[in-house]
Amino acid sequence: MSFSKAQDLIRLAQLAAARRSGISLEEIALEFEVSHRTAQRMTDALEETFGNVLVEDGEDRKRRWRLIDPGLDRLQLRHETGVEALEIAVRGAEAEGRLRHARALADLREGLLAQAPSRSRIETDAEAVLAAMGQVTRPGPKVSVEIDVLDAIIEALRGPLRLSVRYNQDDANRILEPHGVLLGHRTYLAARDPAKANEVRNFRIDLIRAAEVLDQSFPLQEGFSIVDYAARSFGVWQDPEQYGEVIWRFTPEAAERAAGFRFHPRQVLEPQDDGSLVVRFEASGWLEMTWHLYQWGNKVEVIAPEPLRAMVDGYRRSDFGAMP
Repeated sequence: MSFSKAQDLIRLAQLAAARRSGISLEEIALEFEVSHRTAQRMTDALEETFGNVLVEDGEDRKRRWRLIDPGLDRLQLRHETGVEALEIAVRGAEAEGRLRHARALADLREGLLAQAPSRSRIETDAEAVLAAMGQVTRPGPKVSVEIDVLDAIIEALRGPLRLSVRYNQDDANRILEPHGVLLGHRTYLAARDPAKANEVRNFRIDLIRAAEVLDQSFPLQEGFSIVDYAARSFGVWQDPEQYGEVIWRFTPEAAERAAGFRFHPRQVLEPQDDGSLVVRFEASGWLEMTWHLYQWGNKVEVIAPEPLRAMVDGYRRSDFGAMP
């Protein structure tokens, strides 16, 4: 068995031990990016190598492999990668002003290092990699979210419980019913303000000056999902009147580049016979779309909606030397 295959076998054993219901062939193929036949060979090797493999057929008629009492704490893979990943996550959270998450990630990093047999070596190796990694800086708001405010929001979401907040320049507190948090270059609280409207709206968390959890429960909006809610906008801005199908056509010159972009989590890509690429999705936020489309110059055309097309036409430049 080659060294790389041995590494994959140990990782497969860890996955089979960590997942309560075990791991299926489909999941192995997806996790290791291998064919179904290779996944079968990997499970054969798992059964041959470990004497505590349990094979079960689930209610979905899929066969799963699980390790019983694996003792895999003695088969830990190198800690350097975990330390590097956690440190990168800490830096990202700090850059986005998510101090609560940065603190939690830093604690996880310290816990991982505490378990390591040679902490100093691992820190040295990880730092060597991190020192060589830079972050591309792009213009954007630099905001900081107060830990006390975010702690109150998280506590309220667990309830769910109402929040009393002092927002922006308001003189009086508002009562909000939190439904979720949107993470990005700015962090938003998706919440309902029952005194004003029944729909969920976005509130910038960096503009919440104070927050207090109230001992008042409330029913979440029926059928609400933060994933579905976020998908209704191209960026952050939510406008029910703008929501609808969006269709862009990229020229053959830009098609390959555009195919590598994730414009929207539910986008549909349609390669055309002439080499161009049509991108479809449903969302609102035309202004944020125009900001992005400007970068593509005349390499993209808006097919729908017509108001967005009107906003873009006249600003499709042909003299850009590169595409996004």
